[in-house]
Amino acid sequence: MVRGAPPVRTCVGCRKRAEASELLRVVAVVRGVDQLGNELIAVEPDPARIRSGRGAHVHPDPACLALAERRRAFGRALRISGVPDTGPLVAMLATPGTTGGARTPHDSKVGRPS
Repeated sequence: MVRGAPPVRTCVGCRKRAEASELLRVVAVVRGVDQLGNELIAVEPDPARIRSGRGAHVHPDPACLALAERRRAFGRALRISGVPDTGPLVAMLATPGTTGGARTPHDSKVGRPS
């Protein structure tokens, strides 16, 4: 059986293409409604890649996250209006040693001396 190439996605921050396993999937979640009737939307990580709905991908790197926020890329990629709250995503990336399920290049033990 011939295996296909792994899926490739584009980071919404730096716009570089990478394997999906190296990127963190994020989804938009409605948090509630404000006094004016506008929906409060947050961008949350989906490291298991199981949440339904439209997703976007970003490198698990604070620099890519900051670039995506500055470019307002989450709104376009997730097709939402307004500026979403990225607090849950920032909190997850600020935790040391957390890559959100995305693999770093050093996670593989293939080729490593034992």
